[in-house]
Amino acid sequence: MSELNILGVPRNRKFSPNHIGNDDAIFSLTAKELEKMGCKVRISFEDDFLQNENITEQKIFTMARQKEVVKKLQALEENGAQVINSAFGIENCFRTNLTNALNLNNIPVAESYIVPTDYLGDEVFDAITGKGYWIKRGDFHAIHKEDVSFAASREEAREILREYALRDIPDAVISKHLIGDLVKFYGVRGTDFFFWFYPYDNNHHKYVEYQNINGNSAYYAFDADKLKNVATEAAGVVGIDVYGGDAIIGKDGSFGIIDLNDWPSFAPCRDQAAGHIARMIYEKFTKSN
Repeated sequence: MSELNILGVPRNRKFSPNHIGNDDAIFSLTAKELEKMGCKVRISFEDDFLQNENITEQKIFTMARQKEVVKKLQALEENGAQVINSAFGIENCFRTNLTNALNLNNIPVAESYIVPTDYLGDEVFDAITGKGYWIKRGDFHAIHKEDVSFAASREEAREILREYALRDIPDAVISKHLIGDLVKFYGVRGTDFFFWFYPYDNNHHKYVEYQNINGNSAYYAFDADKLKNVATEAAGVVGIDVYGGDAIIGKDGSFGIIDLNDWPSFAPCRDQAAGHIARMIYEKFTKSN
């Protein structure tokens, strides 16, 4: 294996709500695996990366999400650099972009609509039937707890939209609440790595609200290979290689994806995942040499 000069840009901690240590860990493990392969890895944190006007590396792996960093990475890609995850894929995971991409490509998802945060209509609320609504900020990922909120009524939903508007969030995604088991998954496209689990069983506090609404996992039978295929297809649709997300499994074994993220923490499986991520990165970076 020949030496590769690779730049690594980790995630700014403000974009790792409740996962700072876990995000740092998977990034560091991946960098170490690349170094074991003979790569020379230089780490540049997001703010330093923005200030550096002379990025010489043409091979970059990143967990960055800051919009200015994403734009700079996109410019480097347009000038021939290879970036994993692609900065265009990272932008595609901003909630409104993600919703559009998954809907347009017939990925099984929770019924979702994009609205401006000053939305006063009833059409969307009339269209969504069931137990309530999930309101998610549309312009970015969740940074604050309130950026993904459950509303039991349209009045609550309108209040959440008003709060988003006061925070200068331009749009939001309103999604149907799906009934069933919450399953979390992680994957690396181009490899056979795929890991799924029930987050309630692992005490993931991020999901307490869903558990309070739906109750404990019923462990409905479902086709895990199909979930892997659909999740991999969804990641391909938005253009990311290292991905994770959440799905709701219904009583009949059907499922809908309710979230998809670029390079999550892989917390329960990072020791296994890091090697797969690093090998995928190495193969992509050397294939074009």
